[in-house]
Amino acid sequence: MCIKDKLSHYHFTTRQFIVLTWLLLTGIGLGYAQRPSTRVDQLSDDQVVEFYRRAQASGLSEAQIEQAAMSQGYTLDDIAKMRRRIAEIRSKVNRTGGQTVTDTSIGRTLPNDLSRRLPDSLRFYKRDTIRRPVVFGASLFENANLSFEPNLRIATPRNYVVGPDDEITIDISGAASDNFRLKVSPEGAVKVPNVPPILVSGLTIEQAEQRIIDRLRKAGYQGLGTPGSGTYANVTLTNIRSIRVTLVGEVVRPGTYTISSLGTAFNALYLAGGPNPETGSFRRISIIRGNRVVRTIDLYDFILRGDRKDNIRLQDDDVIRVADYNTRVEMAGEVRRPAIFEVLPGETLKDVLSFAGGFSDEAYRATITLRRNTDRERRIVTITEDQLAGFVPQPGDKFTVGRILNRYENRVQVVGAVMRPGDYALEPGVTTVRELINRAEGLRQDAFRNRANIFRERGDMERENLAFDLGKLMKGEAADIPLMRQDSVVIQSIRDLREAYYVMIEGAVNRPDTFDFVRNMSVSDLIAQAGGFQEGATASRVEIARRIRRDSASTPDNVIIFRFNLDRDLRLNPQDAGFILEPFDIAYVRTAAYYEPQQQVYIAGEIRHPGNYAILNRTERISNLIERAGGLKAGAYLPGAQYRRFGELVATDIRMVLENPNIEENLLLKGGDTLYIPGRSEIVKIEGAVLNPSATSFETGFTFNDYISQAGGYTDNARRSKAYVIYPSGRKDRTRRFLWIKSRPSIEPGSIIMVPFKPLDTTKTTPGERVALFSLVGTMLIATLNLVFR
Repeated sequence: MCIKDKLSHYHFTTRQFIVLTWLLLTGIGLGYAQRPSTRVDQLSDDQVVEFYRRAQASGLSEAQIEQAAMSQGYTLDDIAKMRRRIAEIRSKVNRTGGQTVTDTSIGRTLPNDLSRRLPDSLRFYKRDTIRRPVVFGASLFENANLSFEPNLRIATPRNYVVGPDDEITIDISGAASDNFRLKVSPEGAVKVPNVPPILVSGLTIEQAEQRIIDRLRKAGYQGLGTPGSGTYANVTLTNIRSIRVTLVGEVVRPGTYTISSLGTAFNALYLAGGPNPETGSFRRISIIRGNRVVRTIDLYDFILRGDRKDNIRLQDDDVIRVADYNTRVEMAGEVRRPAIFEVLPGETLKDVLSFAGGFSDEAYRATITLRRNTDRERRIVTITEDQLAGFVPQPGDKFTVGRILNRYENRVQVVGAVMRPGDYALEPGVTTVRELINRAEGLRQDAFRNRANIFRERGDMERENLAFDLGKLMKGEAADIPLMRQDSVVIQSIRDLREAYYVMIEGAVNRPDTFDFVRNMSVSDLIAQAGGFQEGATASRVEIARRIRRDSASTPDNVIIFRFNLDRDLRLNPQDAGFILEPFDIAYVRTAAYYEPQQQVYIAGEIRHPGNYAILNRTERISNLIERAGGLKAGAYLPGAQYRRFGELVATDIRMVLENPNIEENLLLKGGDTLYIPGRSEIVKIEGAVLNPSATSFETGFTFNDYISQAGGYTDNARRSKAYVIYPSGRKDRTRRFLWIKSRPSIEPGSIIMVPFKPLDTTKTTPGERVALFSLVGTMLIATLNLVFR
């Protein structure tokens, strides 16, 4: 039998029930007895009290403990002895005025059979909010953090109605002390030991408390709850029951839901996904109890004002019905909360506007545009601000609030070479061009005074340009010009009317670059701005190339060249100080003729002192490098030496270089060159058009053809006459032919034999093509013979 104890702080199955009882009945006296029948007699009073405390803390009733104990082999005599021991100890404590042990860990918990909201409650009904407006209030029940679950830590409401499965705790203190945890039976009663059942179902918790205390007073607790008696009783609701409510009508998931007895209407609506946004009403939700509507919920009161007066606590078998909406209108445009709103009878457009949060900051408030459906088509209605309070919306109305124009009724602008460019109000004191410039704190010194412009908006929205002499206007020599709304006065700078001025420096300076031209700049100033001379610079050969800024048809030269002999430390001298740079000048600083930074080469391999070596002079060669590195080691293999320049292998015979340094292969050293002299290689590779490309060991006396045989011979598409050898030094040697005699190159250790493939013959006919060709030729031959012998 499965026992569900909703009053316990835990939820027990039958197996857990029996295990707990076994621990309670055997764990305390495990060391005192060998047979169950003797365990109760051997328990001390303290152990019996501990057993009673643990039984109460577990939330099990005495009947439940007895039933589980008998299932484990305990007899009725054992259970009766335990009951007598507990009653004796309780009686002894009451007579001596002591305190019996009470359960101090009472905590209210939710029943374990409550309904849970499905994760996809609104997935099917979600609207396309990008293309379609949202229904106001629908997002309330989409929020997973707003489930409206009851708070179990609050005091029990005094109007809470007790029902089956509720658990009530009675705590007696003072002259008498006792504690009872009582579960309301399906018949609606609680059972106190040695007291007839007390019917509490249907009573409020306050009424149930009075009835229970009255019965206990009659059962022996003299004066209980009476002022001056010294005996006090406290009745609390420990754990709560579950109730079932039904949601019908236009909800997302209609059905019957199990909620806690403290659950409210909003809690049940959340479990069902709330009203259906497509068809349900958010303002006419009825709570039906006993076939009578006890409350009508308007969710707008809660959403807009936080008013929870309609969020009443539900009772068992309550019905929540969500009606169809009657009137919905859409508010779009410049309102704070554009959405679809539900309108009740008696509400006006002013109410709808308040639902939408009112006008936005950029709303055009003078009129609202209404698009209304008629029996056959649509029509437009313009509603003024004075009509809002009396205009009654109809189903399907769409109200649109426009945006104010992106125009200014009194703005003028001044931009360009004034001290404070920007927008200004067209007002007394700023009605003319001169007054506007004075309000902008006057002209800048770089203002171009020969001409300025006013860009004015004409009546047809086209713009026109009005030019005037700025210098004469500011001096009063020309009449001031009145301004109009939206005028823009543009005053240009003299810099805006010319090419950007710059000077440039190149060559042996630390930061060659292009710099903005500034007046009174000398050559030394420009070099200092470029970071000074580099180490290899020649200060005595500085050139300035100056652009001829006038028509140069009279002279064949395009530029004028100036040469300077400057102080390397950039000290001022009369020649430099007297020459001032002009816009577009280019300075060239030359490098000393024989100045070079250190350059180095690298040598490695079978050499006595490998590493980097600086190039001493322009005449140093490979043989000098090997000599400076201490010469070769005994294992050096000169035919395999590799000389690289810029990473590329240069075919050089180092053996011949060392034998005769005067040959041309003894190259001059360049910065970054590398020389690698390996040890002797014992491998020869055969690659290309051979049957088995591979590497084989070098054999003294083996010829070219011997190594080809080692690779299985040529393939059918091998170009034998083009075979060649790549030597380790990078040199190559090919097959030579004189008449019918072929001369194959010699093979050295570390060589690579390459046999090229023949190119693909795309013109060669396939067997099918040859058969077709022969057939065609045969047919033509037979036809010709027939004509000849006819």
